[in-house]
Parts: sequence; C-alpha cells; structure tokens
Amino acid sequence: MKKYATNAVLGLSMLIAVPTLALADRDANRLNVPRDQWLAPSEIADRLSSKGYKVTEIEADDGAYEADVVKNGTRMEVHVHPATGEILVGYDRD
Repeated sequence: MKKYATNAVLGLSMLIAVPTLALADRDANRLNVPRDQWLAPSEIADRLSSKGYKVTEIEADDGAYEADVVKNGTRMEVHVHPATGEILVGYDRD
C-alpha cells in the first residue's frame, strides 16, 4: 500500500511539473521588450526594405514582429526584434 501511495504522489507531481516546465520554456523564448519601446510596423518595414526585402505583411506575435517578405524571388517569414528591427530568424515560405 505504501508503494502505491508513493507512486501516486510521484505521478501527480509529474502531471503538475511537466506542463509548468513547458510554459516556463515558452516564456523564456519571449523577448519581453516593453511595448513603449517597440518600433512602429512602418519603421520595421522601412528597415527591412533598406536591407533589400519587399514586405508583404507584418504582425506582432509572441513578443516580436513576424513579417512575410520577398528577397531575390524567395518568399520568407522572418521574426524581427521589436525594438531594433534586426532579423532574429527567417524561414523560406516556398
């Protein structure tokens, strides 16, 4: 009976801990830049355009800007730092 109680407590602990760790990891990936420090979407578009990207869409998502862009005929989705306008990561859309 004691072994069953120990396993039950351990199992319940895992049910609580695993989702909590997943949420903590998701929040760790956020930049947490205060909104008053964000550049306007038009400023982000201007910075991307100056680097040769044609911007087709910009939206705020998970603490950064997400932009659909085209460069040299390649469609991409890029994540952009909201305060600096620097590209953090990009993915081909084709």
